[in-house]
Amino acid sequence: MRCFRPIAAIAALVLAVATPATAMAEVTGSIGSATRLPVPRFVSLKSERVNARMGPTRDHQVVWIYQRSGLPVEVTAEFENWRRIRDHEGTETWVFHSMLSGRRTGMVMPRGNTSELISLMNRPAGDRIVARLEPRVQASVKSCNGAWCRIIGPGFDGWIEQTRLWGVYPNEKVE
Repeated sequence: MRCFRPIAAIAALVLAVATPATAMAEVTGSIGSATRLPVPRFVSLKSERVNARMGPTRDHQVVWIYQRSGLPVEVTAEFENWRRIRDHEGTETWVFHSMLSGRRTGMVMPRGNTSELISLMNRPAGDRIVARLEPRVQASVKSCNGAWCRIIGPGFDGWIEQTRLWGVYPNEKVE
């Protein structure tokens, strides 16, 4: 269970790092102060165990522990060696930069709150189903053309509608 206990000092530090002006820049797109890379951007977790903290220092409380290497997350802010990330459920926490990888991964997402199997095709808008994947299956993103993404995972390799994949932006092209 996730347990968030805001503390006044932590809240003040988080507000100082992510002011409304900063938040607006993140929505419209900006450059990270530490990396000079785009914010927001998708990355993945590098380790099987990643401590997620309330704020951007080791002194902040660990509020969640991710236990899934390769999990796609979105960097929404940077502060020195710390990155604020958002997971597929919308939870935002801070992690140390060395726990993140630039390797692109994605998570298969159903439409709505269903457990439907999602078709993986032989090519973009293909005519042959090569696999049916369960929701939340994780895969490496090899390329995206703005509408379809080629993903690879244990026992599958094919194309999925880009809108069915969390870890890439709508219309984003990945090479």
